[in-house]
Amino acid sequence: MAANSRLTVATHALAWLALAHRRGHEVLTSEQVAASVKSNAVIIRRSLGDLRRAGLVEVRHGAGAGWRLARAPEEITLLQVHDAVDARPPFALHHGEPNLECPVGRGIRPALSGVYGRVEEAMRRELAGATVADVLRETLTS
Repeated sequence: MAANSRLTVATHALAWLALAHRRGHEVLTSEQVAASVKSNAVIIRRSLGDLRRAGLVEVRHGAGAGWRLARAPEEITLLQVHDAVDARPPFALHHGEPNLECPVGRGIRPALSGVYGRVEEAMRRELAGATVADVLRETLTS
């Protein structure tokens, strides 16, 4: 099973927009963002669209079209980014009902639900404590 990279791609895009703004570029096109991520511009536009709906970026149409942050990078937490692009919990239970005649099948859901809930709480707490500015600062010092 492949890991989901939506949070990583969205955070990369936001950090690049923040750096571009710092360097005097008011907006970046989706193609410019895609070049940094090394991805397809259509995928980047989808991600930026999710971020726009969450109020994290703005888009300008027409002459000088492009994307920019809707607020300062210090005000955008990774939890907000996560919730904008992939609000699913990190782990899921069975898609179907396990065999309730089996002692493991009968008890696995309640056993894992508590563990998964605590993992999600810890993940959300960590993401809430980090901002796009933090990521950009760490990126530039690496």
